Amino acid sequence: MPVAITTPGYRYCHKLNHRLSASISALSTSRKPMVTTASSSGTTSNAGAFNTIKETVTFEKEIKKSKFIAIAGPISNEQSAHSFLNQVKDPRATHNCWAYKVGDQYRSNDDGEPSGTAGKPIHSAIVSSGLDRIMVVVIRYFGGIKLGTGGLVRAYGGVASECLRNAPTCLVKSKVPMGAEVPFDLLGVLYHQLQSFEAEDIKQDYDTGKDGTTMVSFKVEFDRADKLEEAIKANCSRELVFYKH
Repeated sequence: MPVAITTPGYRYCHKLNHRLSASISALSTSRKPMVTTASSSGTTSNAGAFNTIKETVTFEKEIKKSKFIAIAGPISNEQSAHSFLNQVKDPRATHNCWAYKVGDQYRSNDDGEPSGTAGKPIHSAIVSSGLDRIMVVVIRYFGGIKLGTGGLVRAYGGVASECLRNAPTCLVKSKVPMGAEVPFDLLGVLYHQLQSFEAEDIKQDYDTGKDGTTMVSFKVEFDRADKLEEAIKANCSRELVFYKH
């Protein structure tokens, strides 16, 4: 349930009705849950922020006459992983092996290579990179020389690692759903602060709250939520009620 947080001053507190609660709950649960076959072991993603790659990158290498092409890209869930795979795989290739990781959820596939020689080393390369919410597809065009179990592991894991090593990365911060009950004459102050802190998904509901007030819901980066609340309180002449998930 949302928690009301108030500032000193005359008491201006109104119980949040079901409409605002539903609005904020929708913001906090908008990401589709993944259905996977396994969970990563030995790694834990920061719940507030993660590093990922900015764009699709490729790396190509020939190993004993077989051509290996690693293609890595950012994903958000299982559905986007399947879309990425369908976009980059080559039906003419001998194998299209892959792995992806989203938080502590992952999947991998050997696509006809001996079990554990392709998908698993690709996944290990992802884990070792420290990156999250990414997928790596390694396409192999067989050149006539068998590499053996160890050779396949080194080949798939190696090209995946090189691909990720050369990829441009970025830090992505999670967003915190918040809401505030605001008098009409303070909306300008609120919106100024929301803009300053780069809040997103701002929604206003005039049908919720007391007469002369409106409910505003929004999302802000997790490490800026408290500072935003403090800034709004400092610039408002009256006590406001905040709701945070």
